[in-house]
Amino acid sequence: MVLTPLPASLRFGDPVALIATWFGAGLLPKAPGTWGSLAALPAALLLHWIGGPWMLVAGSIVIFAVGIWAAARYAAALGKADPSEVVIDEVAAQWLVLSVLPLTPFAWLAGFAFFRFFDVVKPWPVSLADRRLKGGIGIMADDMVAALYAILLILVCRHFTGAV
Repeated sequence: MVLTPLPASLRFGDPVALIATWFGAGLLPKAPGTWGSLAALPAALLLHWIGGPWMLVAGSIVIFAVGIWAAARYAAALGKADPSEVVIDEVAAQWLVLSVLPLTPFAWLAGFAFFRFFDVVKPWPVSLADRRLKGGIGIMADDMVAALYAILLILVCRHFTGAV
């Protein structure tokens, strides 16, 4: 397995690289966003155990803010607008989605799948945020909008089926 190389100006231990790639998850080959979302789960579980859903919301907000900084610096070091190996955006969004779900394997799998679907498909206004917003905020914002779509779908499923 060949990892995506880091920008020449960053070492792996650099906080920007560690945060932006979520400790290297975004450097894994093929589908870095999916790897980032998967890598977000253990920390989400820990946050949920410590403080429940509200801790996940708080963590998502903190990661969103820190992610703006790290994603902007990582992208600048690479000279790309939205490098695929930056997955801190998936982490913040995945935690937000999981915050509305019970702590069960089925619910968390559904939340993971719903978020990945909207992150990949990018329906409007996810696509609008992806195209129009630049820098760290642009990297982070489209995933948060995709998370809101996933949460909406979860609420609709819950209303009509009682599941999730």
